[in-house]
Amino acid sequence: MIKKLKSNIVKSIKNKRINVFFLFLLMAFLILIFSKLSKDYTNTVVFNIHKVNVPKDHVILNDTSAELKITLKTIGFKWLKYYFSKPEITIDFKKDVSESRSQYILNKATVLSKSETEFGSQVEVLNISPDNLYFKYDVNMVKKIPVVVNADISFSLGYDTFDQYKTSPDSVQVIGPQVLVENINNIQTQKITLENVKTDISKQVSLELPKNNKDLTYTTQDVTLKVNVEKFTEGTIKVPVHIINVPSNLKLKYFPKTINVIYYTSLKNFNDISAKDFEVVCDFKKASNNQTFLLPDLSKVTNKVKNAKISQQHIDFIITE
Repeated sequence: MIKKLKSNIVKSIKNKRINVFFLFLLMAFLILIFSKLSKDYTNTVVFNIHKVNVPKDHVILNDTSAELKITLKTIGFKWLKYYFSKPEITIDFKKDVSESRSQYILNKATVLSKSETEFGSQVEVLNISPDNLYFKYDVNMVKKIPVVVNADISFSLGYDTFDQYKTSPDSVQVIGPQVLVENINNIQTQKITLENVKTDISKQVSLELPKNNKDLTYTTQDVTLKVNVEKFTEGTIKVPVHIINVPSNLKLKYFPKTINVIYYTSLKNFNDISAKDFEVVCDFKKASNNQTFLLPDLSKVTNKVKNAKISQQHIDFIITE
């Protein structure tokens, strides 16, 4: 029992010694860091430009060289913030730059005059490079462009739509440099694929916006595709055949006098369809000398049907005098 107690006392003393050792080691390290950070250091840092108050009718063109190399002298504590975040300097385009020939010019002297505001009194600015920084700009252009639906939609049997695929809104405004905007004529939606559709469609769809052009702004990034879906059916109706361009000195007989027109329409419109909604015409001028038949053409189709076709391809005729 006594031996065990002695052993525990020895271990406790050793542990305390180890803890005291690490405590002094930590204190020595902190004192060293504090001493280092209290000294002055000189270094050159690359600053990005944070642009404010750019005129609304101007757009600054992307330029990866729009940065300043600034040599600073300050204590180590002040340097810490430049290592933990990308340094930037704020440039007010209302008062910090001059304008000339479609570009803004930032002068080295202007940055020096802002040094205390930007860096504080404990930071000494030793050098700024380059002497002048140029920002090319273009006049903003606003253009309304239509949205084009990129869709692959299949309907269930007996269902369809009269609508062309449209979106709400059906157009967007693009804003940016004229040299870029004037060549944009439309913008597509992302690809939409729907199968076995038999109910109305109302679906939000993203636009296929350019990913590598930050100079362009769009009034919206998505639109709503709306399609009215109805029940459809097929119908057949007899329509009179009309012969045109027959010379005045000729008389002819033709058969059949009527022809079946097969049409595809909604149930809502089905009972409203009549023979007057179609016109079948044969042009005698198109017949060759020895030809004894005419080719019928469906020259008129009502907008109450989605599509229509004629069931017979020949109209036989004979010249009587």
